[in-house]
Amino acid sequence: MPAQPHPWGAPPWTVDFRPSSRRAIPKSVDFVVVGGGFSGLSAAAWLRKLAPAKSVLLLEHGALGDGASGRTGGMALAETAAGNLTGLGDVLRSYKRILRALKIDAELALPGVWELGRKASIHNSPIHWSDSGDLRAVKRVPGGTVNPGKVVSGLARAAQSAGAQIIEHAEVLALELAPRQRSGNRRGDQRDVLLKLRIRQRGKSVTKIIRAARVLLATNAQSLALAGLASATHPKLTMAIATAPLTRAQIQALGLASRKPFYTVDLPYLWGRLQKNNAAIFGAGLVDPPSGHNLHKIDVRTGAAAERLAWLEARVRQLHPALHNVRIAHRWGGPILLTAGAKPVFRQHPRFPQVTLLAGFNGHGVALSVHLGHWAAQALLGRRPLPRWS
Repeated sequence: MPAQPHPWGAPPWTVDFRPSSRRAIPKSVDFVVVGGGFSGLSAAAWLRKLAPAKSVLLLEHGALGDGASGRTGGMALAETAAGNLTGLGDVLRSYKRILRALKIDAELALPGVWELGRKASIHNSPIHWSDSGDLRAVKRVPGGTVNPGKVVSGLARAAQSAGAQIIEHAEVLALELAPRQRSGNRRGDQRDVLLKLRIRQRGKSVTKIIRAARVLLATNAQSLALAGLASATHPKLTMAIATAPLTRAQIQALGLASRKPFYTVDLPYLWGRLQKNNAAIFGAGLVDPPSGHNLHKIDVRTGAAAERLAWLEARVRQLHPALHNVRIAHRWGGPILLTAGAKPVFRQHPRFPQVTLLAGFNGHGVALSVHLGHWAAQALLGRRPLPRWS
């Protein structure tokens, strides 16, 4: 039977890696990583590379890249949405180094990013669009673009090649502390974490318990109750569209010949970029889950999400005459998690000191999540402290 269309739509790239299913699910491991996106896959790969004697199991609720990582627009930015936080380091340099070290061909290009505004502009701005005013370039900042599907696939290959076991369609239902061991506990009084999970085996739902010494929850805008973040964060679905490939004349007329991506610094917000095949991506608009924090209740073909996509498409066509009759080839939404002060969540779980949380990139996660995934691996191994800003 053909696969059912995803309720969030389909982006213009694919994840072409599926993990090996030949190994049995272990009952006990050193490290469990929950979440098969950029940060979780980066952490799993680096845990094995930094400590090859340790066992690493990655669990993904759906398929790899089904969440924010496979549905992001692919714009790589420096710093965080809250700026350059203390101890963060050079995100883009780290990102390039990690992709190179893990041998990932990600179509990474870092020509810089245009910040666009409606009240001022740089001299000879290449962009002159009509969008609630005269939209022009006001500043160039570090950054660029990447193919999200290739990054997810490449990180997963690197993690599995390093020895991490990856299991898709494994939903973690609960976390518990294991009973204290009276003797022989090599970690002293620190107890292991028990993960109760539901997996699909031969078309059936099976519940299993896995024991882990340390756990990383890298689930971003999903599984907020499990992470203890339901009351402190705001999950949304952000919308995007991709055009059919543009001609060289259209790209020149739009002022995108430099291939720099862009985002606005004032409202109404708009971001976008060119793909390698010259199709243009534009994104804007946020949709709340209809109830609670379950973004999977949103279907971009109906309701508020469909209305926001139609609004975005109409808005893009009015930006410039070169876009008036352009064909829209893809329409989709991707999760985003908004946090207090726009700072990423990178700290211990409020109830389980053996569990580390990594989430809340506020739309700046393409390079940042891979960078922090590497940091998380170091922290789980006791080689680097967690940041003070979280």
